[in-house]
Amino acid sequence: MVGAEADNSNLEWSLPVPSVQELAKQQPDTVPSRYIVDDMDCSITTVDTDSSDDHHVPLIDMTKLVNPDSHNEELQKLHSAFKHWGLFQLINHGVPDEIIRNMKEEIQNFFDLPLQEKKRSAQKPGSLEGYGQAFVTSEDQKLPWNDMIFLKALPVQNKNVSIWPQKPPKFRETLENYSEEMRKIAVTLARFMAMGLEIEAEEICKAYQGGRYEVRMNLYPPCPEPERVIGISPHADNSGITLLLECGNTPGLQFLKDGRWVTVVPIDDAIVVNIGQISEIMSNGIYKAPDHRAVVNRLKDRMSIVMFCYPDSSINVGPAKELISSGNPPLYKTLTHAEYLHTFTKRSLDIPFIDLLKI
Repeated sequence: MVGAEADNSNLEWSLPVPSVQELAKQQPDTVPSRYIVDDMDCSITTVDTDSSDDHHVPLIDMTKLVNPDSHNEELQKLHSAFKHWGLFQLINHGVPDEIIRNMKEEIQNFFDLPLQEKKRSAQKPGSLEGYGQAFVTSEDQKLPWNDMIFLKALPVQNKNVSIWPQKPPKFRETLENYSEEMRKIAVTLARFMAMGLEIEAEEICKAYQGGRYEVRMNLYPPCPEPERVIGISPHADNSGITLLLECGNTPGLQFLKDGRWVTVVPIDDAIVVNIGQISEIMSNGIYKAPDHRAVVNRLKDRMSIVMFCYPDSSINVGPAKELISSGNPPLYKTLTHAEYLHTFTKRSLDIPFIDLLKI
């Protein structure tokens, strides 16, 4: 979802915390104890320049997916990527360069604002939406090394206009345009996902066309002891599809693959696509929502824009009927959308969320 695991069974709100960006500006030699993760393990990290396909994040080309001459081959690549990795990098996705460029500039401009200006969009009690941090539910909880702003983008009636930043002046318009483009990609990917699973696609596409889109914009400042902190703790998303745009060339996003953390090396303007747990359930476990995390850099900051895409709330969350037979029973419960989200926000964190949904 919007971030990492917490230490409480209510994930619908977050306590206010200090700005990591302001802390980093002081150029400390060491990290405050509340940010130090005792069991942080970077020793198994590998970089996505490995010549082995087993440790190279798949690359999918949207132009090949929509081209009849190359469609079948690229669709099989997409199906394999979702099945064996749960993610891929998407190139030639069709989002206009200007919209990508403007979105990157506006999130940079937002985080460049004075702290007091950013706080005009601060989270309110009882809500995750706004500027701050996600899932901080106790005063002694370990904190991630990042600042973020989380906003509900679509449908329009879900927007909390009082939280959306008024500065920088083009931020709102730019995010609205960007959100519409992400919806187009999600609808298209939902169609191809259904084709890869050989299930009926129109209902899924319609569900994402009218679905819920929420955006988290992250800043990971430079850290004097990057090996002792975490940008975002390991987690799987509870969305249907997640679309991530890197705002620069600083690596930091890592996915767990065969017990090893694989770093996603940024490709200019590519979108990292990963499966969320709604799609894992819909595929009856054929596709897996991958665990992922963010690590930080000693010298450079990193910014990312993450769009969480959910199907329409009228759609039940359960295995697709075409994938169920006497020889292939459902592995997951079928819940209403409301029941699914309630289970997520009210669960005990001793058990992985996806395990609560298994039959």
